[in-house]
Amino acid sequence: MAGRRVGRALLGSGLLAVTLLGGAGGYGLGLMTTDQQASAGTTAAPLPGDSAGMPSSTPSSTPPKHIVPDNTEPLQADDIRYKTREFTVSSVVESRVSMRVPSAWDMTVQDPPKYVRFNEPARKRWIRIEAGFSITRAPAASMAAKMAELKILPAGQMLTFKSQHIDPETKNATLVYTYVPDQSVRYVMVRWVADPEGLCIFEIAATGLPQDKAALEDILDHATNSATRSDSPLN
Repeated sequence: MAGRRVGRALLGSGLLAVTLLGGAGGYGLGLMTTDQQASAGTTAAPLPGDSAGMPSSTPSSTPPKHIVPDNTEPLQADDIRYKTREFTVSSVVESRVSMRVPSAWDMTVQDPPKYVRFNEPARKRWIRIEAGFSITRAPAASMAAKMAELKILPAGQMLTFKSQHIDPETKNATLVYTYVPDQSVRYVMVRWVADPEGLCIFEIAATGLPQDKAALEDILDHATNSATRSDSPLN
């Protein structure tokens, strides 16, 4: 796989929506990567989303949280400026990544660097990019694996699946859900990006507040449409 370079303009809107019938979990509970997950692009991390109007949760004796709305002014897509950032992530292979992200957001890197995250100054929104995994399965399969992980997370996270989408042309898969890590709802959009052969090369998650939905879609589309990945063997 040395020197393999993959990338294409992918997905904006107009995805094929598929109604999700139930399920629960939480995104934002910390990363739970296993060797199998690392080879498939299914790192479990905080992913808020909502489920096509059909919430579901894991049975629990824990009383529900008291939700306190976060009334922070929403991000405005028209106000976001982008720039191309380059970085390296590694797991099964080392991936050199280039992608357009909000220019004012700072980068944090996991150690070891299996993913990177770009954070807005208030730390209420971020975008997380994972690569470095083996390119072996379709985005739809990676999305299904992530959903299975999320469904077993504690009911106290109040995760609700909102929608799942598979683009019939690009084969990109997008999952949307919400969760409550503390007292306020977080909104998450996760996209698994396909290469020209229809196999997953990126997992990209944009997280923020429910009122940020339009801006998060814009951020996710900019990242998706500009993303390239060049792989080399691990040293």
